[in-house]
Amino acid sequence: MTTEVHRPSDIQLGRIAYRRGKAIRSVLLAALSTAVFGTLIGVLVTGSPGWPRVKQSFFDPSVARKFLPSILEGFWLNIRLFVVCAAGALLLGLIASVLRTLRGPVFFPVRTLATIYTYTFRGLPLIITIYLFAYGIPGLRLQGTPSVVVLGGAAITITYGSYIAEVLRAGIESVHPSQMAAARSLGLGYRQSMRYVVLPQAVRRASPALLNDVVSMQKDVGLISLAGPIDAIRAAQIGAAQSANFTPYVVAGVLFVLFALPLIGVTDYMTLRAARRQNAGT
Repeated sequence: MTTEVHRPSDIQLGRIAYRRGKAIRSVLLAALSTAVFGTLIGVLVTGSPGWPRVKQSFFDPSVARKFLPSILEGFWLNIRLFVVCAAGALLLGLIASVLRTLRGPVFFPVRTLATIYTYTFRGLPLIITIYLFAYGIPGLRLQGTPSVVVLGGAAITITYGSYIAEVLRAGIESVHPSQMAAARSLGLGYRQSMRYVVLPQAVRRASPALLNDVVSMQKDVGLISLAGPIDAIRAAQIGAAQSANFTPYVVAGVLFVLFALPLIGVTDYMTLRAARRQNAGT
C-alpha cells in the first residue's frame, strides 16, 4: 500500500516564492534605511560643536568603570524591590478590581472603598505618595514602623495596584455576561464562575496592558532613592557628586534599559498574539 505525498501546485509554489522574496526585500530595505538614519544621526551628534564636552561629561569610560560596582550593588536593591512590588501590585489590583465589579446593594460600601482607592492613587503622583509613606508614617513615631525601603515599596505597590485594578476591571467587564450566565447555569457559584470562567478571559485580554504597567513599574522603582536607600539612582547621584561628572547616571540608565528589554519583548509578543487572535478568520 503506497501513500500519496501531497505536492503543492506550481501556482502555489510561485506564490510562496513571491512572498518569501517580498519578505527578504522588506527586511533588507528596513536594515538599509535604519543604517542610513543611524549614520546621519551619529554624524549630526558627533559633528556638533559641543560634542567633545558632552562626551566628557556623560560618556567618560574611566568614570563608568570606577562607579560601576557601587551602581550594580544598588541596582540589586532595585531588582528585589521590583519583584516584590510587582507581585504585591498584581494581587492588590486583582482584589480591588473584583470588589469593584461586585453587584448588589449589600456590596455598596465595599465598591465605594475600592473606587475611592483607585481614584485617589491613580490621581496622586507617585513621588508625593513615596514622600507621604517614607517620611509621614515614620513621623508618627509608632512602634514597629518598618524601614523606608519597605514604606517606599508599599507606596509603589499601592500606586500601581490602582492602575492594575482599572486594567483588570476593564478586562472583567469586557467578558460577555453570557459567560457568567452559562457558568451559573452549570451549577457554579459566583466565586467559582469568576475564578474559572471570567477571570481567565479577563486576564488574557488585559495582559498587554498589564505588562505595560509592569514595565512602567520596573523603571519607577528607581524613585525609591527619594526615600534615602542607596539604590542604583542614589549610587549614581553619589558618583556624580564625587566625580563632577554625569556618566554614573548614564550607567544606571543603561542598567535599567537592559533589565527592561526582556519584559518589553514579552509585552510586544503578547500584544501581537492578542492582535492575531482577534483578527483570526478576518
